Amino acid sequence: MSTITVSRLSKSFGAVQAVHDLSFTVEPGTIAGFLGPNGAGKTTTLRMLLGLVKPSSGTALIHDRRYADLASPITQVGAVLEATAFHPGRTARVHLHVLCKAARLPLSRADEVLEEVEMTSAADRRVGGFSLGMRQRLALASALLGSPRTLILDEPANGLDPEGIHWMRAFIRSYATSGRTVLVSSHVLAEIEQVVDHVVIIRSGRLVWEGTLGELTAGRTLEDAYLHLTREAQS
Repeated sequence: MSTITVSRLSKSFGAVQAVHDLSFTVEPGTIAGFLGPNGAGKTTTLRMLLGLVKPSSGTALIHDRRYADLASPITQVGAVLEATAFHPGRTARVHLHVLCKAARLPLSRADEVLEEVEMTSAADRRVGGFSLGMRQRLALASALLGSPRTLILDEPANGLDPEGIHWMRAFIRSYATSGRTVLVSSHVLAEIEQVVDHVVIIRSGRLVWEGTLGELTAGRTLEDAYLHLTREAQS
């Protein structure tokens, strides 16, 4: 059973076709890179996976179910689509406590995930004073509260310094070692190349390529392979 199954997925916003007849799968224990230029339809696809946008046609399933039909979504999938949904006056710990109460999770999970993302020292600081990189880590901590089997991350390295990017890469690798799954969208191809084992490339809402990193690169860099495929798809 695939962890993520996208089948003939399409989405139009008026006259704009954001995603067109897109199909791909992500298997358990896989770190999959979801790549494409700006406006390719990556974020729209992720939002359809998470039930935030209704498809015009096709299906987007997690563990063979729509997100809305998952029995316990917070334990099945955690997602970071943006790092801005925080009350600036709340501390990191209070923000996580609010989420724990809403999900009926023990408040102790807040401190556990803060430690997991190495933010214990900032637990009682107000989020309004956080850098973008710290907000990214807090968003990741929020996604981890239910110990989900699957993580969906949209540009997780955004705002991170080189040390933070190195940390994020190591975290993603560690997360997947126990059979859990990560789908990560990113423009930082050099970083993606060091962590993913499966690659999905889209352009103009259509699938350009899907397969293992080794099959894609075959003696060339990910950037070279990516540019070749996306330019070919454009012509």
